[in-house]
Amino acid sequence: MKVAVIGAGSTYTPELVSGLSRERHRFDVSELVLHDIDAQRLEVVGGLAQRMLARQAFEGALVLTGELDRALEGADVVLIQIRVGGQAARLSDETVPLACGCIGQETTGAGGFRKALRTVPVVLDIARRARELAAPGSWIVDFTNPVGIVTRALLDDGHRAIGLCNVAIGFERAMAPMLGVEPERLVVDQVGLNHLTWVRAVWLDERDVLPELLAGHGDELAEMAGGLPRRLLDELGAVPSYYLRYFYSHDEVLAEQLGGATPRATTVAEIERELLAMYADPALASKPALLEQRGGAFYSEAATRLVASLATGDGAVHVVDTRNGATIAGLAQDDVVEVPARVGGEGAVPLAQRPLGPELLGLVAHVAAYERLAVQAAVSGSRSVALKALLAHPLVGQWGKVEPLLDGLLDATAGARA
Repeated sequence: MKVAVIGAGSTYTPELVSGLSRERHRFDVSELVLHDIDAQRLEVVGGLAQRMLARQAFEGALVLTGELDRALEGADVVLIQIRVGGQAARLSDETVPLACGCIGQETTGAGGFRKALRTVPVVLDIARRARELAAPGSWIVDFTNPVGIVTRALLDDGHRAIGLCNVAIGFERAMAPMLGVEPERLVVDQVGLNHLTWVRAVWLDERDVLPELLAGHGDELAEMAGGLPRRLLDELGAVPSYYLRYFYSHDEVLAEQLGGATPRATTVAEIERELLAMYADPALASKPALLEQRGGAFYSEAATRLVASLATGDGAVHVVDTRNGATIAGLAQDDVVEVPARVGGEGAVPLAQRPLGPELLGLVAHVAAYERLAVQAAVSGSRSVALKALLAHPLVGQWGKVEPLLDGLLDATAGARA
């Protein structure tokens, strides 16, 4: 099979490439194509990928290219991990909303909306070209944020697509040592929307061990949830994702940001500069430890496992972003949810979920309505729909803020595209 990675200049890529090579006993990658519009980054990242593959005695072809058609032609899996505008655009996502008294974050709230506006059209252009050139029945695996919104746009446009986030595998890898078991034995029952999820059960050999995890390791889990109070986890009987801190600790986070806290984008940009300098060393042939500080921990492993299931049809359970159908009662069937699902050659079949409690469902339904409008705004370019999308988001939601906020976001977006 042929796998194409779009946005392969990412510092995640060497780990992803190495993972695909390690899985060759399960599925044969005859051609792996790395594509990026930044030729310099592609050369550096691709060089490390080549050295890692040589070390693993990979027998397939590795191709580095800046030509999108070359990457997509005949591909069986197209993995999209782009960042439109780079880290500079991310910095704007995290800072522009502050002028209107709104939290700045790259995947949720006003910053996430700005990112969706500039990202969705680019991803759809790539997907439409893949529809023309890729192999029949090919899959698009999206790791491009905001994953839920981008995946919804892809599915609305008729593509065979599935979204992927690393939050669930992060919990899996942290919880397994707490239980003294191998991570592969756990199923993290994480439910909600992308970056708006709660772990409501952790299955070990068909037994829910979340109550004992909360009892014995609640403080550690609260720290993983962005430093939310332990009491909150006990009250919910669930572990919120890190991104729920923007809702559950809204005023505290906003005060930190307005008080001059260093934006995450600034930290990540510095880490990336250091990583790329390391990658350029011809003696380096393995993943440096610094990569763990980049964020997106275990993403590459999650992606590799997901590609394996799509290729082999093994029916393994993965937490993915896919159509709701009847999975979460109270949401529309065409909403895109993030839930455990059995994945095979025909895609994802979500596992049955008990109804969400009202304390969870209310927030999920609220943000799902925003995501629907966000896709419409990104596709149509309608100012009216964009205003409604911001008005619908619980981190914005005030008419007096919406118009000046949108103007600021659009001005910054135009600058990022220039």
